[in-house]
Amino acid sequence: MHAVERALAGAPMSERFFPDGMPQPLADAISLPFWQAAAEHRLVAQRCTGCGHMRLPPAPICPACRSTASDWKTLSGRGEVYTYTIVHRPLAAGQRLPFAIAVIALEGAGGVRMISNLVQVEPEDVAIGMSVEVIFEDMSLDLALPRFRPSRR
Repeated sequence: MHAVERALAGAPMSERFFPDGMPQPLADAISLPFWQAAAEHRLVAQRCTGCGHMRLPPAPICPACRSTASDWKTLSGRGEVYTYTIVHRPLAAGQRLPFAIAVIALEGAGGVRMISNLVQVEPEDVAIGMSVEVIFEDMSLDLALPRFRPSRR
């Protein structure tokens, strides 16, 4: 359910992580399936159909076998903090500080790691090895950004 649908349904909309006006990602031919899945609140990684190597961010050629054939695997959205940093200087006016950026080791993704923001956690509570799960921040009807929060399982 996108932000507009939640608003129409009376569900609470969460605050935006970044203030309005921040640059948004642009999909290209290679990354479009990733962003389409994110808009549906699904986390996916590119998988080589030649050798099974998983990769994120997506690329036109498999680094393991050089094949150009690939598909997309839907992931569980769970993982753990591999490493992180705490940001104390604003990237834009009005941004809440401090905040955490982490490298997430994704579950079931063959060693794939993803850089994202950690939300719904105080920066001092972030730890390497922390279990996290993906949530999506709807930026528009067709753009949602993956963020991670401490796992609730």
